[in-house]
Amino acid sequence: MVRILLAIILPPLGVFLQVGLGLQFWLNILLTLFGYVPGIIHAVWIILRR
Repeated sequence: MVRILLAIILPPLGVFLQVGLGLQFWLNILLTLFGYVPGIIHAVWIILRR
């Protein structure tokens, strides 16, 4: 639950806490830079998938 809240507030932090400094983390940073909403969607998807 805390990771989902962090994913909404700061998407890369939520992904980092779930998977570490992997490909998904860097992809999330890129998506967040292109738009905040795609970063949130990706972060929540990563957290709920695992």
